[in-house]
Amino acid sequence: MKKKVVTMGEIMLRLTPENNNRIVQAQSFNAYYGGAEANVAVALSNFGIDTYYVSQVPKNDLGKKAIRYLEENGVDTSHIILKGDRLGIYFLEKGVSIRPSRVIYDRYNSAISNVDVNDFDFDDIFKDAYLLHISGITPVLSGKCLSLTKKAIEVAKKYDVKISVDLNYRKKLCDYPEFVNIMKELIKDSYICFGWIENNLKDYYKPFEYSKNIDYEYFQKCFEYMHKELNVENVVTTLRENKSVSKNSLIAIGSNGEKIVTSKEYTFDVLDRVGAGDSFAAGVLYKLVNNKSIDEAINFGIASSVIKHTILGDANIITDIDEIECMAKNEGFNIQR
Repeated sequence: MKKKVVTMGEIMLRLTPENNNRIVQAQSFNAYYGGAEANVAVALSNFGIDTYYVSQVPKNDLGKKAIRYLEENGVDTSHIILKGDRLGIYFLEKGVSIRPSRVIYDRYNSAISNVDVNDFDFDDIFKDAYLLHISGITPVLSGKCLSLTKKAIEVAKKYDVKISVDLNYRKKLCDYPEFVNIMKELIKDSYICFGWIENNLKDYYKPFEYSKNIDYEYFQKCFEYMHKELNVENVVTTLRENKSVSKNSLIAIGSNGEKIVTSKEYTFDVLDRVGAGDSFAAGVLYKLVNNKSIDEAINFGIASSVIKHTILGDANIITDIDEIECMAKNEGFNIQR
């Protein structure tokens, strides 16, 4: 019997000006659908995992198209509620060279922000599930979303479902100290956390850039805090060096409480960075769900993330696992015959 993975969050419409134009230049926009948890669901489904998505979207053509997109990628949408007034939208102005990408959110009063926790049958959702994956985005959208997240975790734990959390901090949505206070409760006793929380918040949130000398002492303290104080079994994260908007380096580091491991480092050109972290999470979860080691998981995850940078849209839609395995084994540049 295949292991069932449930993800829960907000799926959004993404609008991106063509040809790397700025929004003020745009005459047309390319449309994509995605969201942190939806991206993980799509990738895992394409990897062959039995994947379910829990959400709420409006009962209009935008909501129906979002559902169709998920179904086209093999995600079970039977636990999506059709209710509410609007689908969240975000505008992505893709950067190039020295000009960074910019995001404008238009998600106020979106369908999921007004969700009613009683509309979902979580016992039915989790009674035969293996893992629940959430992010730190949905809980800070509204008080109702926070209640939804807490209830989902509560019922999932009742059925011994493993909890996976991607912190995914967004400074446009929440102040970092408030975010940490919310997420500490949600990640407690989880199976895996993507990203880390420091015990000392005096410096607040600073995006961490990879350098040639990873500060292992710093990460050891962070990981130890999360393992011992928050009882998180596995902690993993990516570290990025932005050589320019169009060229990045990426490496992953993680801990299972017994050892700290790092992945191979990749340097690559960027076509579309959105969803790369979600692709990393999906890759790591794919291996862990299949009982592989954390070493193998982060190396597969980082290869999955790197490949996502070459794919337009929010999610990794690779359907051939061997394509990612070849990348992880340094065989990615050969023609696949």
